[in-house]
Amino acid sequence: MSHVLRLTDQKNDRSNAGGKAMSLHELHQTGADVPNGFTVTTQSYRDHIQKIALGDVDTYLSTGDIDTKSAELRDEILTTPVPTAVSDRILGIYDEEFADDDRVAVRSSATAEDMEDASFAGQQDTYLNVQRDDLIERVKECWASLFTKRACVYRERNDISHEDAEMAVVVQEMVDATISGVLFTNDPVSGDDEMTIESAWGLGEGVVSGEVTPDRFVVDGDTGNLITTDLSTKRQQYTWNGDETELIAVAEGKQEVRTLTDDQIQALWTKAQEITDYFREPQDIEWAIDDGELYILQSRPITSITSSATADTETGVLVEGLGASPGTAAGTVRFIRQIDETDRVTGDDILVTSVTTPDMVPAMQRAAAVITDEGGMTSHAAIVSRELGVPSVVGATNATKILNDGQEVTVDGEKGVITAGAETDSAEEQTDDIEALRPETPVTPMTATDIKVNVSLPQAAERGAATGADGVGLLRLEHLILGLEQTPTSYIEEHGENAFVNELVEGIQTVADEFYARPVRIRTLDAPTDEFRKLEGGESEPVEDNPMLGHRGIRRSLETETVFRYQLEAFKRLREVGYDNVEIMFPLVNDADDVDAIIQLMSDVGIDTSKTRWGVMIETPAAALQVESITDRPIDFVSFGTNDLTQYTLAVDRNNERVADRFDETHDSVVTLIKDVIEVCRAKDVDTSICGEAASKTTMIRQLIDSGVTSLSVNIDAVRDTQHEVKRREQRLILDSALEDRTG
Repeated sequence: MSHVLRLTDQKNDRSNAGGKAMSLHELHQTGADVPNGFTVTTQSYRDHIQKIALGDVDTYLSTGDIDTKSAELRDEILTTPVPTAVSDRILGIYDEEFADDDRVAVRSSATAEDMEDASFAGQQDTYLNVQRDDLIERVKECWASLFTKRACVYRERNDISHEDAEMAVVVQEMVDATISGVLFTNDPVSGDDEMTIESAWGLGEGVVSGEVTPDRFVVDGDTGNLITTDLSTKRQQYTWNGDETELIAVAEGKQEVRTLTDDQIQALWTKAQEITDYFREPQDIEWAIDDGELYILQSRPITSITSSATADTETGVLVEGLGASPGTAAGTVRFIRQIDETDRVTGDDILVTSVTTPDMVPAMQRAAAVITDEGGMTSHAAIVSRELGVPSVVGATNATKILNDGQEVTVDGEKGVITAGAETDSAEEQTDDIEALRPETPVTPMTATDIKVNVSLPQAAERGAATGADGVGLLRLEHLILGLEQTPTSYIEEHGENAFVNELVEGIQTVADEFYARPVRIRTLDAPTDEFRKLEGGESEPVEDNPMLGHRGIRRSLETETVFRYQLEAFKRLREVGYDNVEIMFPLVNDADDVDAIIQLMSDVGIDTSKTRWGVMIETPAAALQVESITDRPIDFVSFGTNDLTQYTLAVDRNNERVADRFDETHDSVVTLIKDVIEVCRAKDVDTSICGEAASKTTMIRQLIDSGVTSLSVNIDAVRDTQHEVKRREQRLILDSALEDRTG
């Protein structure tokens, strides 16, 4: 078999050229202008792998941790010299096709890539603006990218053998594009006959990666008529500077300018129709325009199309999930698949995504409602939506597949259902205005038990303070940290330790100012590793089978002391400048040894524990059972995290919608642990608080008040009802006691 083939060579097929090269070869048959080039075939890849002498690749990768073994294999591929016969043939055809100073694109073309049922888009590597001297190394890097952890896991999930997934490489003339983008010949979700074109200035790298927000045009698939135009502010573009590809600012005068003319849109529609007719199925096409000439860079099947959303004929329900934040809202569905798309969300839109991340919070604030495929009642989407007063349905499983972008729907955040159409007449009036949260006359009920509020975001502080709550029982530092969009270590390396501390100080200060002099209790970092892996710098985070039982809470803080010390430093600075209402507590403590380590580190940083109100979270059965020794230490309070305490006691994953019905904070075993801890703490004059979801449940409130809990901390929308329920229970206890004294 040949080591190289020109793209026009009829010998190209999937087994020797891979999916991308085969697609480019077929694109030539449609008459499209495809940049000139050749394929380094799978025979070249096999010869190189045989030189390494691995044996069976599936067996090799199965002999250890997939992360470690795949990294070892990539290193072997990169450090082993390419067989001379292979490298000579590659450079020989390069010299025939290109001049010495020409630049080429080097693209992976795996044999399992761009197949009908599994698109591998983005799973292997592409290198742009490569010159002759670097060509062989870039080919090896493409081969090695077949064995990134992400690509390996993707194949395993799709039942594709590692041994069978071979790698060819496409070497193509670079198109120095002035405009570029992607085109879906059909709606990629519903399959509707509407063509979506996304375009931006410069090279297409930014559009494909999501770093550049493109213009968006929707065209009628049958007629080519332009249906909608959505122009973005194009602040950045990729370009070739003579040495490398770089991301530069777009000239101010071009940022708001439409990238495509009507004639260019028509040319794209015409060419897309020809390509679709040839392949006989909807296509995802990458294209570029250089000097007015349209080039087709690649085309692959759209693998995400599902049937259009169809409502239940009796109920009108399209999708069901967990009602995570109460309220009803009607609006237009806006899919958010990557962060640069969040600008599309306005106040009349329903944000729909697989799972929310901290950097989506601004869009969540603007949205009329939020829907996610994944997550439970304590997921990021649920917590943030409640604090922002935005109706939300989480754990809907397939909302991103069933709903259509641009579709009108109504979201019921209490019942957890999404129905077809904007039912504005029946939609409940929203009460998320800050004034509506303020207690009406008579004023806030006076209770012996403090009623506090949970806050995750500084943006929610004003809403929280308006409720008349007695303070903040839980301010989660991880939401401030995750909002930096970098892991703490990565952020500190790039910006310095002082910048990191300042970010924490400013976030906490915003909340402390709103509530002063009511207490604000901050909790140090408690994010699982899977949340950190989504951030810049997260590639070094460990991969854990069960992150909720893994490297998080105080165990992470004690093992990565540097980041922990900076959190303590932020707390100390606030106290030093007069924020005496700020308290601190530590998550996922198991025993007195953890508390001793905390005391030592606080002392090292310069925090006088005798002059500071501080405490620990009781979130594990171990901590509840060890409360005697824990409270022997000079702590001021303990706080129950009932979300974790429940999941650990009942062995129920709190974020798994499949077992959500088994997650019960009022289970006898959970309540018994809480009551026992309160009894010990009352005897030792240690305050007790509860800051989980259970704090606002009527049955739990009654048992907690009966047991003598010091304070309850609830979500913003639950403060008023909790205040009244606590007052009723306290009055009942007083009345029962008086009656007992009278009868006695």
